[in-house]
Amino acid sequence: MKRILVVDDNLSTLTQISSHLLGKYEVSLAKSGSQAMKICVREIPDLILLDVEMPEMDGFEVISRIKSFPYLSLIPVIFLTASYDPEVQIRALKLGARDFITKPPERNVLLHRIDLHLRFASYQAEAERNIATLSDNIALSFAEMIERRDENTGGHVFRTSRYVEIIGTELINRGLFQDELNPSSLWLMVRAAPLHDIGKIAIGDRILLKAGKLDDEEFLIMKSHSAIGEKILKRMYERMPTQHYLHYARLIAGSHHEWYNGTGYPRGLQKDEIPLPGRIMAVADVYDALVNSRVYREGMDHDKASRVIFEREGTQLDPRIVEAFRNSQKQLTEIIAPKKGEHKTDRQVGGMENAG
Repeated sequence: MKRILVVDDNLSTLTQISSHLLGKYEVSLAKSGSQAMKICVREIPDLILLDVEMPEMDGFEVISRIKSFPYLSLIPVIFLTASYDPEVQIRALKLGARDFITKPPERNVLLHRIDLHLRFASYQAEAERNIATLSDNIALSFAEMIERRDENTGGHVFRTSRYVEIIGTELINRGLFQDELNPSSLWLMVRAAPLHDIGKIAIGDRILLKAGKLDDEEFLIMKSHSAIGEKILKRMYERMPTQHYLHYARLIAGSHHEWYNGTGYPRGLQKDEIPLPGRIMAVADVYDALVNSRVYREGMDHDKASRVIFEREGTQLDPRIVEAFRNSQKQLTEIIAPKKGEHKTDRQVGGMENAG
């Protein structure tokens, strides 16, 4: 059953509309814009009926905030208004409103409009899924080419994506980061994860394929891949603004080497200054670096790698995400890792010296 969110500061309007919809839709009610935003993040409604004139946060501000979240931006919003002012309607349409319904709404008109926009949204979602599948396949193929360029043939991009999904799901189940994390935003992060090292495309073979340790100058060049990847993905997102996973890919590429204590790179961010997708990816990336072999060492077993993760809690890694990792041990060990002896050459950046 589709879920409708009704937002209006007038209790009688909420009661009336709710009576029209109950039995046909699941209905959530909000008496303010701030309450509506909390419900949107938590429940992700299929359609929103939104009053224009409300105290503190009016309908224009609410829709602007909704459209700023990639995973909420496609939700159809129908404005409820007693005003026939063309300027009000034009402003709402420019902000992304799909339609208007005059208050008090007539039941049959209300149901017809809702059904119309839900069916259109369903067609749009199907088209988005088809585009997403194509986009994901292209992105994954591109990420695998970069992975193979530095002789990392063990499926690093696939495994880290799965780790992000497992850890993110545990965070959702624990009710953490509710303003940023829900099934839809996690899905975008999982899609984005394979592109985390896209900046390595700009690193020369002399450094990328070096068999030994990198010297300080070489390591400085290698570290630049994080900022380079962020810039590449920012440009991609600007060219393809409907592909919202690229927004998360940019955040991940630019922040998954930041440390929780502020000693990472490229910006030296700390704690919650580091975007959440980057903090999740950091744990996934470190873990995969530890359990898989490198040219200069054999991969650790799961238990030993986990102990290293726990030791880095609060220094390199966010304690809340480490706790989610701790509670996801069984799922993590079920992901097939390469056999020992399948060496790779991710040094320093992804290996033991600066794993993650």
